[in-house]
Amino acid sequence: MPLIKDGRHVADKWIKLDSEAEVPAGVSIIVSLDRWQSEKEALLGLDLELGVLLESNESPELIEDDLNKLSLVALNFPAFGDGRAYSYARILKERYGFEGEVRAVGDVLYDQIQLMERCGFDTLKIESEATLRSLKRNKSADVNVFYQPTGDGEATASSLRKRLIESHKELGYHKAS
Repeated sequence: MPLIKDGRHVADKWIKLDSEAEVPAGVSIIVSLDRWQSEKEALLGLDLELGVLLESNESPELIEDDLNKLSLVALNFPAFGDGRAYSYARILKERYGFEGEVRAVGDVLYDQIQLMERCGFDTLKIESEATLRSLKRNKSADVNVFYQPTGDGEATASSLRKRLIESHKELGYHKAS
């Protein structure tokens, strides 16, 4: 399935390995948290780019001490209503300062993409045909004023409203009560 970065399809150099799969030479690999925890030293000795896939019940705190060894953290969206990965992306980028790639995988839907990017996701692995069709059809952002604050620096609706009220007060448009 396609990998999206900055609104464009890009080549995916990463291979997701099952828990028992042999590690191929000279590739970038993504492993489960369980495999990472049980084979960390062996994987680090292979001199490959390494990534870890976190399921929605696996917090980034479990790999906090290893982030400097990882080039990618993939966060799974198992279902539409499970939004824990949004928080995990923000934790990785804002609290831990993770500079590697944060990837959304699983149930990545079109109407969630903009917030995913605002929360710190760098790439999106799209599996839904409906999402792919929507991406082809809609090239520009649907929303440009946000309610949710994130670490991307975009102003929220409430901060814009507050600025507008303050500017009206300065210009004498607002009557004191």
